[in-house]
Amino acid sequence: MELTATKSTLCGRVAIPGSKSHTIRAVTLAALADGCSEIICPLDSADTRAAVGAYGQLGAEIDTSESGCWRVKGTAGALRAPGGIVDVANSGTTLRFAMGSAALLDKGAVVFTGDEQIRSRPVGPLLDSLNDLGADCFSTQGNGKVPVVVRGRLRGGGTSIEAVTSQYLSSLLVNVPLARKDSEIRVIKLNEQPYVEITLRYLDEQNIAYENDNFKCFRVRGGQSYRGFSKRIPADFSSATFFFCAGAFLEGELVLEGLDFDDCQGDKAVVDILREMGAEISINGQGVTVSRGELRGMDIDMNAIPDALPALAVVGCFAQGQTRLYNVAQARLKETDRISVMAAELRKLGADITEQPDGLTIRPAQLRAAKLHGHSDHRVVMALSMAAMGLKGTSTIDTAEAVGVTFPNYIELMQGIGARFVIDNQ
Repeated sequence: MELTATKSTLCGRVAIPGSKSHTIRAVTLAALADGCSEIICPLDSADTRAAVGAYGQLGAEIDTSESGCWRVKGTAGALRAPGGIVDVANSGTTLRFAMGSAALLDKGAVVFTGDEQIRSRPVGPLLDSLNDLGADCFSTQGNGKVPVVVRGRLRGGGTSIEAVTSQYLSSLLVNVPLARKDSEIRVIKLNEQPYVEITLRYLDEQNIAYENDNFKCFRVRGGQSYRGFSKRIPADFSSATFFFCAGAFLEGELVLEGLDFDDCQGDKAVVDILREMGAEISINGQGVTVSRGELRGMDIDMNAIPDALPALAVVGCFAQGQTRLYNVAQARLKETDRISVMAAELRKLGADITEQPDGLTIRPAQLRAAKLHGHSDHRVVMALSMAAMGLKGTSTIDTAEAVGVTFPNYIELMQGIGARFVIDNQ
């Protein structure tokens, strides 16, 4: 699918959809729980459907027939080996969480695979930790990537992990409470801490017993269980980022609805970043209002918010002075190497951008419309569409169908507030 975009003015209200991170965690815990759960206002996207499919194959009964409420009959931790391969499609979160859950099997094995992007993303540190804790896991190609085979059973014990993606640590934290014995997880490195904080909030809601030594070491009691629950999924700050950033440099005024600033999502930091850069943003009971400001470049530590790199790279192109996005080397391990990809595509628009090992440096330049490659990466496609709305002329972005991974109605919502988008399904 090709997206054609031209210069746009954005005005109106936008209801932000539910959080992918929350929805997948809710599906995971509901599948492991004893009893029935309700997941209210879930995000219905390709990634969350991958989680539904994976945990359905592992024995949970998940009814998604009602769009506003998914109902899950859990396994009480007694997962079953699926009859076939578990294909997580493009969902790295599903892969890492479900690998940990598969290690709870008493018998049988689970083979995981995914699409081309997933098969290029590492899971070796998680495999090693699961093996340390009693499972029997390996990569079929011996390269620390899927396809992988996972057998149980987690017994507990000790492990150390370098969590270059927070998903490794979150997978362990969610699944080791169901191990037979206590576990100690020593964290050598942790990126994206807010995502672990989301996971811990779910454990707290379930009264799971654990000790957190300043995110350096976790001690988790074994032999615990999850119970059925009812959970309303909060709106997604990662999705809202594209509207915040577009509103910061395009003409018009937007009001974003449904966001909860008491939630742990790290990408809410984008609001403060944009304010510091000069955007006009106010928060009240009716939503969050954002409008264009005279943007100034700045240095931004992106470690906790790697998913915001594509959008903030675009904002940097419309700011005065230099913008530096740093401490986010893990962005190279996402659906694409987002540091390299964003540098290459923004250069096509005329951006003065330098790729660094851990981020990007962006300086003012005269931009122009261009033909762009979305790299089948949902966040790259959405970020490039933002850039195109700020330029005279017509830009095209291919592989735009990728937005369905996390934000299926992104194009529709943007069109509803004035985005001059045209879709060619080719």
